[in-house]
Amino acid sequence: MGRQNKSTNATSQGKQHFSHPHILKPIVNPPETLTCNACEQPNNNKPNFHGCNSCQYFLHDNCFNAPRFLNHSSHPSHPLTLHQIPSYSSRSYTCKACGSAGNGFCFSCAACEFDIHLQCASSPSSILVNNHPHQLELHFGSPYEDKNSKYNCDMCKVIMNKDDWLYYCAGCDFGSHLRCAITNPEVGVFPKQHRPIPNSNSNPNPSQNSNSNLNPNAAVEMINSVNAAHEQLIAAQIRAQFVARGQEAALDLI
Repeated sequence: MGRQNKSTNATSQGKQHFSHPHILKPIVNPPETLTCNACEQPNNNKPNFHGCNSCQYFLHDNCFNAPRFLNHSSHPSHPLTLHQIPSYSSRSYTCKACGSAGNGFCFSCAACEFDIHLQCASSPSSILVNNHPHQLELHFGSPYEDKNSKYNCDMCKVIMNKDDWLYYCAGCDFGSHLRCAITNPEVGVFPKQHRPIPNSNSNPNPSQNSNSNLNPNAAVEMINSVNAAHEQLIAAQIRAQFVARGQEAALDLI
């Protein structure tokens, strides 16, 4: 009994992370100048941190809890692996999502030299912005059939890279950089199965391709991996069924 209590206390005081040899402890009232070693983002909104003061190594809690492996719709051919340091000799990488350089953590496919920031990997599949009345959907590249077409970001008016991800409203032909749509990018909470809406033009028949490429283990993993919103919906439906059955049982007794 004593050993179990000691272990529980140790766990509550600090956590081990694969990226650092020392226990990372909660940082109380982190200063605004504190920067996360994983996503390289400052402490803008004062999120929770874990860190090692002696090494000056700090991680946002969401970065700390990022999964080691991620199946992402932007790269359906292979799973992505979370790397602490880019595997290239330059010790840097160019994010395939936003086009900017990175030196911190990344989700990577070494076989394809595909790398994305943590905060880009957790970009929501749809968002609302102040500059547009409709919901914008996440696209993994040009939303147009002609992939050589040039187009501007409707928020900053700069010509966009056709390979970069964007938020787009098809009905209004309104598009935006990730950085313009999300002014203070931070790593979000990764759901059990993170699957943003893919670019429909790049995959004309996604259901057929996904079914043909799935092996049994991947299929089981996909079935078992549902996001929190879906779980809440299922739970609500089950509760409604119990209430209905209870009412029916009461009528039978009467």
